[in-house]
Amino acid sequence: MSHATFLNRQALFLRPDPTRVVVRPFKPATEPRDLNPTDKTRANHIVDRLLSLDHETTESLLADVLENFEGRHRNLLATFENRASDMEEAFTPHVEFTKVQRQLVGAYFLHEYSFEASALFNPSIVVHPDQSGVLQGSRRFILSLRAVGEGHVSSLTFRTGLIAADGSVEIEPTARLASTPTVHTRISDPLDEPVELSFSAQQHISERVIFPITPAQSNGIEDARFVTFEDNGQTMFYATYTAYSGTGIRSELLETSDFISFRMIPLGGSAARNKGMALFPRKIVGRYAMIGRQDNENLYLIYSDDLYSWEGGELILQPKFPWEFVQMGNCGSPIELDEGWLLLTHGVGAVRKYAIGAALLDKQDPSKVLARSSEPLVRPEPSEREGYVPNVVYTCGAMRHNDQIVLPYAVCDTFSNFSTIKIADLLRTLDG
Repeated sequence: MSHATFLNRQALFLRPDPTRVVVRPFKPATEPRDLNPTDKTRANHIVDRLLSLDHETTESLLADVLENFEGRHRNLLATFENRASDMEEAFTPHVEFTKVQRQLVGAYFLHEYSFEASALFNPSIVVHPDQSGVLQGSRRFILSLRAVGEGHVSSLTFRTGLIAADGSVEIEPTARLASTPTVHTRISDPLDEPVELSFSAQQHISERVIFPITPAQSNGIEDARFVTFEDNGQTMFYATYTAYSGTGIRSELLETSDFISFRMIPLGGSAARNKGMALFPRKIVGRYAMIGRQDNENLYLIYSDDLYSWEGGELILQPKFPWEFVQMGNCGSPIELDEGWLLLTHGVGAVRKYAIGAALLDKQDPSKVLARSSEPLVRPEPSEREGYVPNVVYTCGAMRHNDQIVLPYAVCDTFSNFSTIKIADLLRTLDG
């Protein structure tokens, strides 16, 4: 069966929007190495200049800043004051600041960042925890996306949408504003402890942006693979992702029950040193299970009694067909079907062309591969070959809805789209 026969591509394009901005701390350029501890820093100089202004000028300048930026962000004055609190080391000793002066100082040590100016890609999808008001046969979902802005820094952003009974997909309008969370953990360097963060429940989920927080994440939170995890009647949402510091990577885990409060936890063990880990949606024979790629080429099945530590692994899939000769990887968490575990994969072929395939794993023993794609399910169409990285289609996770698989996928590391696939048709293509 031709992939064009069973793949229903939706004309639903999620493209990067450079008008969506958050405020981030601004830090003056690094001081000279030979700076005497008694010398003033650039930050001190900025504060001194602000303190030299008279009261009327200070108030006028702050009012001008608010007029320019208040409609672009929530609670700007509180944001300015919080930033001023972070800048205590730049304050001239024994100087009393007025409230207006503190707010203006905070404004001078912030900048706007257009977090999805360059790309909005590598999506994953889970059922929304709130299904109130949804018609029978439909499902509300949460979509996570990797957003990339200036300097190729990756952050995590969200959308919500609805899958109708017939498989058609709608995305809800995106909030006009965007904001980063409150971090409840003191950040040290290096940091190997969990980080707790939260948003306001009043914020629309598309307003919530998880920007790199720790030194290990400083250049990006990449490719979150979300899964709904069920254990003893309890539901949690987990996402494995890659933390990138600019020089090194490590696998980390994001966990939440409501998409308001989150914990970020580094993963330990030899199996967590590579990219692309994906958690099964439930325990297998009483143990946690992951699909991972430990050697940049093949896929492994990994078990653990500890959700945060992963060792070893068993090779289960390696390149077999020309479209995956360069390397394989997973495309999100396995999806449980009556027939077995459906594992979406990606393969890299000639001229580093990426395509999406699938494999069916035994439900009781996922190390047994029952069938796999000899041809890709999704490959770049002629209209989908151009972008930031040409010739790439990629996903970080699909979900089952009735008799279909709903597959969000990225195009050329630039924008995202959706397809739906009938499960019966998909399984008939697995023969390799």
